[in-house]
Amino acid sequence: MTRPTTEALTEACEHLATCDPVFARAHESVGVPDWRYGAPDYAVIARMIAFQQITTKAAATIWGRVEAALGEVCTAGILGASEETLRGCGLSRPKIRHLRSIAEAVESGALDLDRVHSAEMDAARKELIAVKGIGPWTADLFLLYCGRLDAWPSGDVGLMESYRLLSEADTRHESKAFDALANEWRPYRGVAAHLLWNWINAERAKTYAADGGG
Repeated sequence: MTRPTTEALTEACEHLATCDPVFARAHESVGVPDWRYGAPDYAVIARMIAFQQITTKAAATIWGRVEAALGEVCTAGILGASEETLRGCGLSRPKIRHLRSIAEAVESGALDLDRVHSAEMDAARKELIAVKGIGPWTADLFLLYCGRLDAWPSGDVGLMESYRLLSEADTRHESKAFDALANEWRPYRGVAAHLLWNWINAERAKTYAADGGG
């Protein structure tokens, strides 16, 4: 898979806009969304693990320390680093275990990221989730980074909140209900996710600027 083209994303956005007025509003506001694309390597997954369940600011600080400590975030670096070093960067023990488990799977060939990158989505997702430390959300997010237009990060609160705000609803969908709704957006659920992310990030940036950046 490669980075989706502007033409492909435009076509997908126009399709989504006809399916749901929420996406018509989002597309009108942000245009064609920037795609979160990354090389299909260990560092991309490692960064996702590091950023889970903490604020973006805190995660960015921790990730910066990991990069400074290792020089390059790779399987050999993670497996060769002491727990003391990784803990000193701010990584929790569970995250260190997950990072090492994934690194071991890559090193042994149990997880072949090049194969995952080119495989059919269901097969790719199955291979990722089979590795201890990679849950469904991480697997789906990685597939999005690989350029899969229909990958869907189930349970992402940011997406649910963005949809709520755009639809002017009082409450967010529950995760299962939102997944069911997202099925109506196939085969462009990944594009829907990027539209929702881009829109809510733009709104937050506006709020931040209006508050004087404080």
